[in-house]
Amino acid sequence: MSGAGKKVMDVANLTFKVGKKIDWDGMAKLMVSDEARKEFANLRRAFDEVNQTLETKFSQEPEPIDWEYYRKGIGSRLVDMYKEAYDNVKIPKYVDTVTPEYKPKFDALLVELKDAEEKSLKESERLEKEIAEVQEMKKKIATMTADEYFEKHPELRKKFDDEIRNDYWGY
Repeated sequence: MSGAGKKVMDVANLTFKVGKKIDWDGMAKLMVSDEARKEFANLRRAFDEVNQTLETKFSQEPEPIDWEYYRKGIGSRLVDMYKEAYDNVKIPKYVDTVTPEYKPKFDALLVELKDAEEKSLKESERLEKEIAEVQEMKKKIATMTADEYFEKHPELRKKFDDEIRNDYWGY
C-alpha cells in the first residue's frame, strides 16, 4: 500500500473507532429545545455520512498498476520511465504543528469546565434544598404560628424584637 493510501486508511479506521465511542443517545437526551434536537440530528446524520464515505471509498486499497499491460500497448521505455517516476514519488509525512499549540489551551478549558461543573452541581443541590424548604413552608404557612416561623428564622425574631423595643412600628 502506498503512503497516501495507508494514511487515508488510518484516518478512516480512527474515525470509525471514534464514531463507536460517541454516546449519541446520551447527548440527545441533553437537548432541550426542538431546534436543538433538529440540529443535533443533522450533525449526527452528517457525521454518519462522512464515516460511511471514509469506510467505503478510502479504506479500500488501490489496485496495483499492471505495468506489463501498458508495456505491451505503449512500449517499455515510456512505461519504465513512468514506473520509475511513480516509484520515486515521496509523499511528505504530515507534521502536526496545530495540536501542540492548542492542547494546553484545551486542557486549561477542561479544568475550567470541571470547576464550573462542580460549582454548578453544588449550586443546584443548594437550590433544590431551598425549593424543598419553600414548598414545605408553603404547605405549613396557613397553620403556622409566629413562634414556629421565628424558630426557622431567628434573625427575623431579633429584628422584630429590636423594633418593638425601640418603639419603631414601621411608620
